[in-house]
Order: sequence, then structure tokens, then C-alpha cells
Amino acid sequence: VQLQASGGGLVQPGGSLRLSCAVSGTFISINHMGWYRQVPGKQCELVSSITSDGNTNHADSVKGRFTISRDKARNVVYLQMNSLKPEDTAVYYCNARILIYGFHDYWGQGTLVTVSS
Repeated sequence: VQLQASGGGLVQPGGSLRLSCAVSGTFISINHMGWYRQVPGKQCELVSSITSDGNTNHADSVKGRFTISRDKARNVVYLQMNSLKPEDTAVYYCNARILIYGFHDYWGQGTLVTVSS
């Protein structure tokens, strides 16, 4: 099983980016999926998550600006990020809890988002 994240880059404050993370490989099902971010010297932070039923959760710092969604048929999770702020600058990692022989957490390789003028 592999998670391939994409969509990071450099954007000006107030701009938008959309991150994508595609799951590939052989598995039975995907439970919840999510996006985390990490800034050097700080703890990894849960940004947004979505359950298999489509219920979402967002960190207070991104509520109203970020939206998580998933395409269950294509095994892809998205993070639409609007009104970006310099403090959103981080490496973003996608995560998925996947059922193969039991549930296990898998991680993407990380994609860098830089918000700067």
C-alpha cells in the first residue's frame, strides 16, 4: 500500500492550494483519512480528518478556511486550503487507516506548503 501526496507549493498569503493524496495497492477498505502538518521544531498537528461515512473534523486554526473531502471510488483524499496564512507553512502529510489483515495506519511522503509574499 502506498500513499502519494501532491499539490504543495509556494503561495501568497490569502491564496489557495489543493492537496491530493491517492492510495494505491491491495487492501480491503479504507477507514478514516486525514491530513497532518509539521513545522520544524514543533509537534505534528492534525489538520483535518474524514471518516468513511464522510464526517469531517478540522483543527480550530483552519476551520472556515480548509475543507477535507474524499473520493471513495478513486481512493483519494483532498484538502482544499483557502485564505492561506504564513502560519500555515509546513510539510503536510496524508494519513489513512487501511484494512488489510487488521487496520494499520499508512502515511504519504509529505508535501511542502509555503505561504509567503
